[in-house]
Amino acid sequence: MSRSRFTVRVRLTLLYTVLFALCGTALIAITYGLLAANLPLAAAPSDKVPGRTTALGEDNVPPPEFVNACNRILNGVPTSDENLRTKCKRAFDEGVLVGAETQRQATLDALLWQCGLGLAAATLLAAVAGWFAAGRVLRPVHRLTTAARSASEHNLAARVALGGPRDELRELADTFDSMLERLQRAFAGQRQFIANASHELRTPLTVMRTSVDVVLAKPAPTEAELVGMARDVRAAVDHAEVLIEALLTLARSSAGLAVREPADLATVVEDVLDGADLRDRHAHVALEPAPTAGDPVLLERLAANLVDNAVRYNEPGGDVWLTTSTVRGHVRLEIANRGPVVAPDSVAALFQPFHRLGARTGEHGSGLGLAIVAAIAQVHQGTVDAQPNTGGGLRITVLLPAIDPEPVGPGRR
Repeated sequence: MSRSRFTVRVRLTLLYTVLFALCGTALIAITYGLLAANLPLAAAPSDKVPGRTTALGEDNVPPPEFVNACNRILNGVPTSDENLRTKCKRAFDEGVLVGAETQRQATLDALLWQCGLGLAAATLLAAVAGWFAAGRVLRPVHRLTTAARSASEHNLAARVALGGPRDELRELADTFDSMLERLQRAFAGQRQFIANASHELRTPLTVMRTSVDVVLAKPAPTEAELVGMARDVRAAVDHAEVLIEALLTLARSSAGLAVREPADLATVVEDVLDGADLRDRHAHVALEPAPTAGDPVLLERLAANLVDNAVRYNEPGGDVWLTTSTVRGHVRLEIANRGPVVAPDSVAALFQPFHRLGARTGEHGSGLGLAIVAAIAQVHQGTVDAQPNTGGGLRITVLLPAIDPEPVGPGRR
């Protein structure tokens, strides 16, 4: 089998088998050692020293006449040769010791041989059991692989939906399902955003084409008609420019922070108000220090979109309230206005790109203002909340993480 053919299941099976064989070998070695330590060793006669001949001779094989004489003594035949009697007794003792040693070694050899055969058979069974166990353990991984292969940009509906105990594989499968669900929502939102953006960008182009076609269809357009066409085209170009700028800002805010600098949200709002066209609206401002950190350009766009939204969707001569403060580790920007009544169940949809309510479609809004605010707040680890006012209009609250203000040194105010 080539190296590339060693799958995870094969490697797990080999691992199970090798571990089982090692543990079995260790168990046999321990058993052999304990048995060898507990079986008594045959002790040599006290007078047997190296180089001295025993009663059995050098090769532990007694002469035949010596054996016959010892047999007669054992059978009760009297003898007056005490030396022969002593030699026969010594030969008997040595024979018992040699037999005991032979039996001990035979027992150990039989144990080693039989345990070796048993270990080989058990290892083979362990390899087969390990193969099936590894397949069962890897079954959720195969389901994950199947779901991952079937997933694509156009088909993210496949789910693993793994049951069983909540172990590591169950957690992995649930995480994979959650990732697929997030991707499905993201791709659906992306497709919807592209469709809406395409529709919004076609609108000014259609206006320009219609204006040009109407004038060119006349045999001799007057100067007033040409000037009117130019004004229509200019207005459509301005609308397309605003829309493209809003799309680029939304894309930039969704891509993450490239710059993070200390900034005072109160100062940002004050600068936005200085350059904003409030028309006939009345601004009520209460700006307290609100130190945070982030991209100054995006923070300015956040404040500008909120101010523009509050002015655009307001009643003639209406009021706009702006406050900044620091509350429990967060800086808070709150802006409220008077305007059309908004149903509570329609507020969340206002933060979706290109979403407009029926009463909020006037004055050429692009439908991206609050979507950009939500994206900028999210990329700054903040939140946005909107609540409808009782008499009409909205109250929007932005919370961003606060930072410690820069200490004021001598001579600084």
